[in-house]
Amino acid sequence: MAAHPSKAADPKVIAPRLTPVRLENLTDQPASDFRRGERYDGGRYSRAEADGLELSGTDFAECEFQGVSFNDTQLRGSSFRDCILGELYAPVFKAARSTWRDVELRNPRLGSAELYESGWQSVRIEGGKLDFLNLRGAKLTDVLISDCIINELDLGSATGTRVGLKNCTIGSLDLSGAKLKDFDIRSTGFRSISGLGSMAGVVVDEYQLGLLAPLLAAHLGVTVL
Repeated sequence: MAAHPSKAADPKVIAPRLTPVRLENLTDQPASDFRRGERYDGGRYSRAEADGLELSGTDFAECEFQGVSFNDTQLRGSSFRDCILGELYAPVFKAARSTWRDVELRNPRLGSAELYESGWQSVRIEGGKLDFLNLRGAKLTDVLISDCIINELDLGSATGTRVGLKNCTIGSLDLSGAKLKDFDIRSTGFRSISGLGSMAGVVVDEYQLGLLAPLLAAHLGVTVL
């Protein structure tokens, strides 16, 4: 389903409410010092590797990551709060049941991003490329993903409120069992969408609606002659 320039913002659509992340007085730190279950505050981590570490339940607050590799790092149940992550790299990103609050991700490069059952609040993703973004069962509130390429986006059984996909290119989108409100996909193109029965709360433009019409008719068993 190709993208189409959307009209001006509709006041009836509530946009994501995002809190800008401002970090001051950061201290340069090596990522190699990370330990499972510890709390890290006010650190700057640049061009470092944290590959393969066991960091389940680790808490990062007011930290900046620039070009850090988290490939195959276990971040299950970890939390990122008031953080900026620039050029995050991980062919395999393991962060199931993690918590993200007031976070900016800039130009991430992720292969398989396992973020199922995670919680996102006031999160912005700008640019980058993700092969597979698994947000199945996640809770998303005030999230904006812009100018991003995502080959496969799984939102099955997720809850999304005030979520925007802006100027993105997405291969397949799965909404099966999702509960959505003010989920704005105008200006974003898709190759395929599954879970049409869960599209209540999704905002589309007229052009997208025309492309979706045959799929919706088939889903409802409507014959168009």
